[in-house]
Formats: sequence, structure tokens, C-alpha cells
Amino acid sequence: MKRIIAAILFLMTLGAGTMFADDGYWRGREIRRDEARIEHDRWELRHDLRNGYYGAARYERRELRRDYRELHRDRWDRK
Repeated sequence: MKRIIAAILFLMTLGAGTMFADDGYWRGREIRRDEARIEHDRWELRHDLRNGYYGAARYERRELRRDYRELHRDRWDRK
């Protein structure tokens, strides 16, 4: 009886451990995706400013602020 209880507890702890193990991978993936989105928005901002599309540049700046905020939150959560 003790062996059965011990085996069940052991399997439960293994299941819980694997459930939390993937969190670091997904956080890193989110961070890389945010960095790529920021790089693309910066390119669009430079393009809009170079061509005189100031309304579009204002929109890109807003997007960049939002993306930087999200990246900061993701990095903070990863610690």
C-alpha cells in the first residue's frame, strides 16, 4: 500500500515539474518576437520619416512605445 501511494505521489510531482518547465522557452520566444517586431517598426518609422509620411510616423512611434513596454514586461517576468 505504501508503495502505491509513493508511486502516485512520485508521478504527480513529475507531472507538475514538466508543466512548469516550458515557461522559460515560451518567454524567450515572446522576447525574440517582440524584438523582431520592434526592429520592423523602427524600419517603418525611418521609411515614413524619409518619405515625409508624418502621420504614419506618429502611428509607428505609438506602436514602438507599446512594443517597448511589452518587451520590458516580458523581460521583467522572466527574472
